[in-house]
Amino acid sequence: MAIKKILVVDDSATERHILGEILGKQGFEVSFAEDGEKGVEQAKLSKPDLIIMDVVMPGMNGFQATRAISKDPETQHIPIIICTTKDQETDKVWGVRQGAKDYVVKPIDAAELLGKIAALG
Repeated sequence: MAIKKILVVDDSATERHILGEILGKQGFEVSFAEDGEKGVEQAKLSKPDLIIMDVVMPGMNGFQATRAISKDPETQHIPIIICTTKDQETDKVWGVRQGAKDYVVKPIDAAELLGKIAALG
């Protein structure tokens, strides 16, 4: 499956801008949600090809949103890459257990992120 549409879920306007720049320059169609609830909603509405999910957000956190998306028959086919400052091995294992396909630690390394996206596509 070719990845064209990417949903970025992050409560930081700066992070959304940085990810938007990185992905936009590569020709991806990028949409944004600023928290977990909106991310789950957007996933159902726009059916992106990939979701990049922050973890630490107010309300529903990224692990909860990832679990909700990966358990819903409507959205469970959408791969999720968790993108967070939480860099402990336990966080990575927990993220994958919630349904994430991969895990990237902030600050974002553009080449690493694009490599992980290519590996999914």
